[in-house]
Amino acid sequence: MWRRFRLGVFVTGWLMFLTVDVHAQAAPDWSATDRALGRAGTEQQGGVHKFSFPRSDLSVTVGDVTLKPALALGSWVAFRKAANGQTMAMGDLVLTADEVAPVMAKLQQGGVEQSALHNHLIGETPPVMYMHIMAKGDAAKIAQTIHDALAGTRTPMEAPPAAPPVAAAGIDTGAIAAVMGYFGKSNGGVYQISVPRPEALKEGPDDVPPSMGVATAINFQPTTPGRAVTTGDFVLLPSEVNAVIRVLKANGVSVTALHSHLMMDQPHVLFMHFWGNDTAAKLATALRAALDVTAMTPRRVTK
Repeated sequence: MWRRFRLGVFVTGWLMFLTVDVHAQAAPDWSATDRALGRAGTEQQGGVHKFSFPRSDLSVTVGDVTLKPALALGSWVAFRKAANGQTMAMGDLVLTADEVAPVMAKLQQGGVEQSALHNHLIGETPPVMYMHIMAKGDAAKIAQTIHDALAGTRTPMEAPPAAPPVAAAGIDTGAIAAVMGYFGKSNGGVYQISVPRPEALKEGPDDVPPSMGVATAINFQPTTPGRAVTTGDFVLLPSEVNAVIRVLKANGVSVTALHSHLMMDQPHVLFMHFWGNDTAAKLATALRAALDVTAMTPRRVTK
């Protein structure tokens, strides 16, 4: 009886240790990272701590459409604890042409590397570049480097005041969700849908959850009643790329860029950016048709 009692105490204590340890890993302290970036990050699925820096200072047009920051002008950086005790950071910085060189120099000095530099749009005025970044190490030091690099640009560094979401007025978002097979959310007057890939993605030895920029992003910005522009990027396996190009082209949606955002990703994925200007219903149908030739085709409307 005494041996069974001691065994029970040991097992109970071990389970309590495991519970405490798992809880500690699930809730890292990001306060120093928040201080370095001058604002509080938001918790995302997969243990990701994310910061957004919308380029509300820019007035960018494509044709006669002025882009809202939430459509295609949102800088962001996300942090996640890596398996070796370090922190992994990834992000995408929206920059004007004159900002690219000084930002890259400042990031390189602080050990934050570039994984891509390219366009996402075609024919926008003024031209905008997108710098994808990656780092591993001390979260606060990485955050301070990114802060200092962005502080040399015209990016608004102060956190915007808290406000309720601005609806994407003038389009039927419920109908879009029904066609697409995924619910979205309104953000800054834009309806945003995020579609995760079914595969688990890794960058080198580290897991990369969808909230670190590896989910397909589909955004709708209303223009006139019933009409919208759409942009975003499909996250695709190489075998899916040309099938998606053909479907988008057949449905009047332009492919504006095709490139990588990562360096050592497994499985290897490519990011295909697109642009469409039509009725919201036609755009949703086109984009759903593109999803249907990938492994991301939805089987039901999901949140």
